[in-house]
Amino acid sequence: MSHDFYDALETRDPAARESAALTALPALIRRAQGTASGAERLAGVDASSLTSRSALARIPVLRKGELHERQQSQRASTPWDPLGGYSAIGWRGMRAASGARRVFQSPGPIYEPEGTLGDYWRMARAIWAAGFRAGDLVHCSFSYHLTPAGAMMEGGAQAIGCTTFAGGVGNTELQLQAAADLRPHGYIGTPSFLKILLEKAEEARLDIRSITKALVSGEAFPPSLRDWLREHGIQGYQAYATADVGLIAYETASREGLVVDEGVLLEIVRPGTDDAVPDGEVGEVVVTVLATSDYPLLRFGTGDLSAVLPGHCPTGRTATRIKGWMGRADQTTKVRGMLVHPSQVAEIVRRHTEVGRARVVVEGEMASDRMTFKAEVTGSPAGLADALAATVRDVTKLRADVLLVPPGSLPNDGKVIEDARSYR
Repeated sequence: MSHDFYDALETRDPAARESAALTALPALIRRAQGTASGAERLAGVDASSLTSRSALARIPVLRKGELHERQQSQRASTPWDPLGGYSAIGWRGMRAASGARRVFQSPGPIYEPEGTLGDYWRMARAIWAAGFRAGDLVHCSFSYHLTPAGAMMEGGAQAIGCTTFAGGVGNTELQLQAAADLRPHGYIGTPSFLKILLEKAEEARLDIRSITKALVSGEAFPPSLRDWLREHGIQGYQAYATADVGLIAYETASREGLVVDEGVLLEIVRPGTDDAVPDGEVGEVVVTVLATSDYPLLRFGTGDLSAVLPGHCPTGRTATRIKGWMGRADQTTKVRGMLVHPSQVAEIVRRHTEVGRARVVVEGEMASDRMTFKAEVTGSPAGLADALAATVRDVTKLRADVLLVPPGSLPNDGKVIEDARSYR
């Protein structure tokens, strides 16, 4: 293995990479057709004929909202399938009765299976590019319960040969003490929590200067925060991943966009359509994971916006590059590393009959998000604000301020989630 690259795949001739991806497509299509929902979605598709991007583009994009709805309907149907009929692995009682090592719940709720393949989410490549090597101790502050982020990152770090400290989320003082005691070489988690740890360390006069590198994800990573970390002795790099498909792209030492993962066939489509946009045009990121067929979500629409960058990475990696996360193609918004869906706003309103229309507003600088739940109500019902705050936390797993406003106060524009943050 090269000192500079995780493996030889990263420097392949682009034509060879494309050929390998397209050659792998028919087997992936057949695997998907073996699932209940995949068979319905791909009815009449000749798997052996899908050996080009144009052929793949004839398959409709599967968007997160559709996956959520399918999972809901399948949980209530016979045969029962909490994964929506899209997974080729599962556990006893499902059509796919084995093969799942873990199952996770992301906001929605949406459930994701994890197979038994080592580094199942393919995070090692991104962690390597951020400078982590065998023997490093990694402080991982992603969640280890419900959502897969902690397991995703830990699997990748351990594939490299790192030792991990399972910090998880919250418990800032305990995590800070652990960082001072254990002296980790690097950090993996959200950039905002790393900033909090560093600020708290200065206040408490605790030395965590052993942390010199970081892989961050779950939030935007603006240049201002990247530079702030550098001033505090830490080189931070970002990874773009989702709970549904794992690693999509990652940052390298060149700092010029994000390199697409070797196990991914990526498209950029016009939001709300199945149609690819020209390179350089901003559109929705659509992903087909070729590295595993356990959960064959062909043409999965992430809801994220990005654009293809011209040329190759100056580090010598030859895969396609994208600009990085550029916002959401729909109203689903990421707040402090968690996705907030329009369906969750509707669920909150459903639980409180006093509320008419409602809107979540996310404000502040990145790494300092502030979420407000605005609800139209008549009068000021006693205790409603506190009850709404509790429901918001129960449904979204996030804290929010609650603002009760008179009927007709919210804009009549169809929005239920407004992202008013500064991305400078």
